[in-house]
Amino acid sequence: MSTTHVLILGAIAGSTIFLGLPVGRIKGMNAPTRAGLSALATGILLFLLWDVLTGAVDPIETALHARHWGRFSWLATLGAGGFALGLMSLVYYAEWMRQRSHRRASTLVGPGAAAIDEFAHRNWLDNLTPGKQLALLIAVGIGVHNFAEGLAIGQAAAASQVSLAVTLIIGFGLHNATEGFGICGPMSGEGTQPTWGFLALLGTIGGLPTFLGTLLGQGWSSEAMSVVFFGVAAGSILYVVQELFAVNRKHGHTVLVTWLVLAGLLLGFATDFVVSASGL
Repeated sequence: MSTTHVLILGAIAGSTIFLGLPVGRIKGMNAPTRAGLSALATGILLFLLWDVLTGAVDPIETALHARHWGRFSWLATLGAGGFALGLMSLVYYAEWMRQRSHRRASTLVGPGAAAIDEFAHRNWLDNLTPGKQLALLIAVGIGVHNFAEGLAIGQAAAASQVSLAVTLIIGFGLHNATEGFGICGPMSGEGTQPTWGFLALLGTIGGLPTFLGTLLGQGWSSEAMSVVFFGVAAGSILYVVQELFAVNRKHGHTVLVTWLVLAGLLLGFATDFVVSASGL
């Protein structure tokens, strides 16, 4: 298989994330439906958390079992550092956004009037609802995760393991199709209808890294960098999952939400079986 064919298939695998995004445009959803979509997104992201943690930990455990203490210590440090970076960077970002919002509200100088500073420092992020902000964070976390998956595709192709590369492309393509639902979950949960342009932005952030990882993986292989990227993805996804659990509690509908969290988790594992089948 030529490099061009692998890159085309890698791009297709990344673009399948757009298949689930139109759900964000559905109008007139009642409260149980919104709660259900948010819960389904939570379940899918719980699976992704397990998936990326496995990708980060496996090389570390391999070094440990081989008693390569220096390599074990190096990879473990990189994994822990990446995890802390992915988690805490979003925590600090969220705190910065909250403080910014509070300061902006305090600059109002009268009924219906805003201070000049309000307009001077306002940007498009300030106009996003909490659900859209969370969806953006989910897309970033998924994008980091998909970059690491793209590296796996590219490295398999570079090693002339064509059947493995194709199977990974199919499996990751199915994964990405479900990730679109995960991205839209917070917006559906708050009843927000995003524009097509915003959905396209989210899909690009989440899906393009699959192609970029495939491109890079064909010419460069680094187990250490894979551990870092999986660690960063795991930390960012953990932050998003805890935020979604808070959203789900506000919705109520405990039985429905729990069933659909379970359904999302099982859906993630079902798509993972396609990738696992490459070992048969």
